[in-house]
Amino acid sequence: MLNYVFLIVGFALLIKGADFFVDGSASVAKKLRVPTMIIGLTIVAMGTSAPECAVSIAASLKGSNTMAISNVVGSNIFNLMVVCGACAVFAPLAVKENTLKKEFPLSIIAAILLWAMGNQGMSIGRADGILLLLVFAAFLMWMVLEAMKARSSAQEEELVPLKSWQCVVYIAVGIGAIVAGGEFVVDSATAIAEDFGLSPTLIGLTIVAFGTSLPELVTSLVAARKGETDMALGNVIGSNIFNILLVLGVAGAVSPMEVLMENLIDDIILIGMSGVVWIFAWRRKQISRIHGALMLAMYAGYTAYICMR
Repeated sequence: MLNYVFLIVGFALLIKGADFFVDGSASVAKKLRVPTMIIGLTIVAMGTSAPECAVSIAASLKGSNTMAISNVVGSNIFNLMVVCGACAVFAPLAVKENTLKKEFPLSIIAAILLWAMGNQGMSIGRADGILLLLVFAAFLMWMVLEAMKARSSAQEEELVPLKSWQCVVYIAVGIGAIVAGGEFVVDSATAIAEDFGLSPTLIGLTIVAFGTSLPELVTSLVAARKGETDMALGNVIGSNIFNILLVLGVAGAVSPMEVLMENLIDDIILIGMSGVVWIFAWRRKQISRIHGALMLAMYAGYTAYICMR
């Protein structure tokens, strides 16, 4: 019975935490006079990717990070197809041409870079990890320059209801609630699934994969509901870039990672799905409800494939 209570509490923390996190992040964007897309690509993406980062770094320190690549690639596919797809079904996502030409292609390039590194020797070594971290540092510098450029050309924003200290509190409390809520949901759902006799493999491919991406899903859905569609899309793209360049960069720099053939196949699937979504968005500069439904159907097919292989 406690597991069901923790499951409900976990979802409540996720939803309320995302509410605080989006409000605080949106207020920061307005105060700094930068687009919410940039905030989504940086602050929001880093905050919602905290669980993946913590798990991968802890595994690397223990020398047991053989599943790090699987977790990151699986999480990225979920972020793109389910988080983005669900948001589009809920509210069509307008995509700016700048995003289609810069940030979106960068997320695809990161996945291609990961495949190239993994295919060369079937491992991600320390040199590979350092290279990924250098690319991530360049990405952050680029985001800072973009923010400065946007701020210099922005008009004065109306006064925002949150003060600076309130923004910090909202973001900190939001991240804390999101991480805690995700832990509650994963642990309780896993225990419930085990009670019903589900295998550990199936639990890992479904509940745990879903749980580690819950922060991105809930935050993006809340952002879409509040009309911050730029932040919702920025969160997905930023999280996928963050997961490959920083999470795997740190994990590889700490301890070399073995690359399995399944990892390379999944990465190719990620690249292919990213290309499909990019084409969807390019045609009408938006991801429509129909596109969102197709993306969810594609993920269902992928889930069936990984359960059968």
